[in-house]
Amino acid sequence: MDIRKIDDSISVAPQITVADVADIARLGFKTLVANRPDREEPGQPAMADIEAAAAEHGLSWVYMPVESGNITDADVDRFGAMIRDASQPVFAFCRSGTRCTVLWSLSNAREHDPQDILSKAQRAGYDITGLIPRLMQQANKR
Repeated sequence: MDIRKIDDSISVAPQITVADVADIARLGFKTLVANRPDREEPGQPAMADIEAAAAEHGLSWVYMPVESGNITDADVDRFGAMIRDASQPVFAFCRSGTRCTVLWSLSNAREHDPQDILSKAQRAGYDITGLIPRLMQQANKR
C-alpha cells in the first residue's frame, strides 16, 4: 500500500484492497474515503466489500465517487465539507491518489495559501501545477 501523507488531516493512496483496510485502521486512520467510482476499471475491488471491511475495523466510510478529469466545484464543496466534519485523520483513495489530492487542494485553496497547497501535494508525490489557475480561482472565493 502506497500511503502518501498530505498533512495531519489526510493521507491519500492509489487503489486499496479489502485486506489493506485492517492496516489502515491499525495505523490510526478514522475515516476511509473512496473517490473512485465502483467498477471504474475491471478487476478493482467492489466498494461494498471495502465498506464492509471499514465497518468491521471501526472506520467511518464515505463513498464520494468523482469522475477522473471531471472534478466539479460541487465535488470540491462536498469534499471540503466532508473533511471538516470527518473524524480525522482521513485516508482517501482513488485509482492513483491524484483525484483525492486535487479534491483536497481545491477545497483548501479557499482557506490556505495556494503555494503551500502546491508544496504539500508535491511532497506527497503529486504535481498539481496544472491546477494553478483553478487554485487561484478557488482562493478568490475567500
